[in-house]
Amino acid sequence: MSEVLKNRYEFVLFFDVENGNPNGDPDAGNMPRIDPQTGKGIVSDVCIKRKVRNYVSAVFDNKFGHDIYVSEGAVLNNKHQEAYEKLGLEGKKDKKEDKDKAQSYMCERFYDVRTFGAVMDTGDYKCGQVCGPVQFCFSKSEDVILQQEITITRMASTTEKEKESENRTMGRKYIVPYALYRMEGFVSGKLAQRTQFTEEDLQLLWDALVNMFEYDRSASRGKMATRKLFVFKHENVLGNAPAIQSFSTVTVSRKNPEAPPREFDDYSIDFKRGELSDSVQMIEVI
Repeated sequence: MSEVLKNRYEFVLFFDVENGNPNGDPDAGNMPRIDPQTGKGIVSDVCIKRKVRNYVSAVFDNKFGHDIYVSEGAVLNNKHQEAYEKLGLEGKKDKKEDKDKAQSYMCERFYDVRTFGAVMDTGDYKCGQVCGPVQFCFSKSEDVILQQEITITRMASTTEKEKESENRTMGRKYIVPYALYRMEGFVSGKLAQRTQFTEEDLQLLWDALVNMFEYDRSASRGKMATRKLFVFKHENVLGNAPAIQSFSTVTVSRKNPEAPPREFDDYSIDFKRGELSDSVQMIEVI
């Protein structure tokens, strides 16, 4: 059995999009999310978490230990009840001892609870609140993005009446011609010990971040790919240097600042090893 994590980590992930919408904003007609003050693109943390969950679900087919708590169409309170029934506990009493046992079961069964945490104190079968060891920041594009609106038509008709009118159904989709996004994240060794997040779980996280877009293809998202993943490993569970110091060692520059970026090769990504603490190891996963 894999050991529980004993080190602190940070990581920097780069991914890009070509002619797609990486994360639509429902408050803006599903246009790509932006920072209105800078015009730079944004991808939410929950968007990337969803892709990690989908990758784990696809690889392990929801087997115990790699089941997914926040899954499409799930009734979460029913999963709490399953924990109580599996352990032979009596619900509706809100006993701390029972809640702790149920929480341990939920961490053991569900990869995303063990990884990201969850609020499971709803309903009659309470499993408490879990603060997960893995946390993502919002992703931000390196440059201002162009939110482009594309008009589309449908040749087929929905009804006979529509067919007779010779009208074509019109629609719109939103794309970003190209953008490179940067996401920073954290892995707490201390919180990993509480949820029993293991070295094997951590490797699965890296695998998911590298491969998640391969399991998440759609016409609306265009061509997306993970480009770089830098992992910073500390010597102990609490860490040896501020996370911001690790993040600052990874820099991005445009090769031709005068031309709009349209592919990954328009950028240079550099790592300044001399600025990294001697007690922190950088691992370039991809």
